[in-house]
Amino acid sequence: MSNKEMKSMASACPNFYWKLFQSTFLISAFTVGGGFVIIPLLRAKYVDEYGWLNDKETLNLVSIAQSMPGVVAVNASIILGYRMAGIRGALTALSATILPPLITLSVISCAYDWFAANPYVRYMLKGMQCGATALIVNVAIDLLQKQWKKRLLWPLAIIAGTFVANFFFAVNIMLLVVIDGILGLLFLRSAEYGK
Repeated sequence: MSNKEMKSMASACPNFYWKLFQSTFLISAFTVGGGFVIIPLLRAKYVDEYGWLNDKETLNLVSIAQSMPGVVAVNASIILGYRMAGIRGALTALSATILPPLITLSVISCAYDWFAANPYVRYMLKGMQCGATALIVNVAIDLLQKQWKKRLLWPLAIIAGTFVANFFFAVNIMLLVVIDGILGLLFLRSAEYGK
């Protein structure tokens, strides 16, 4: 969908902003475990359920959000909101993303000693971390399968090379991101890889 189509959809649907706010609020409330957890949640809501984006747009959105300074979830929501409904969409998505952590941190700060000392809260957080890890692994496997089906060797080589360099040789992740960006610019510009 083009930007014009998205913005006309936003103006045509009277409760579009409420739907954007509500869905972004829920995603933000359940993004526990870091910025990468947002990928499967965004995909489930905006690609699978609403059809507002496709897989490629979602990955591009998250890639841009990761390359910007700040929190990935907030950056992604701003880009998503702007993509769909301009400045009003960006402000709607931003406020929906900021509110759940703000409410949660306000409640926790009032009873910090209880939360810090409570073993059940620690166990619950450990369980949530395990679930977040499973979601990240699921997204990684899904992306690998898509690249494998397309038989695109360069992306697979970049994925494997980046993993080996970081995991086995402890190459700095920032350096790897820059190298991967340069490799993408040099070798993945053809129409075959852009699809």
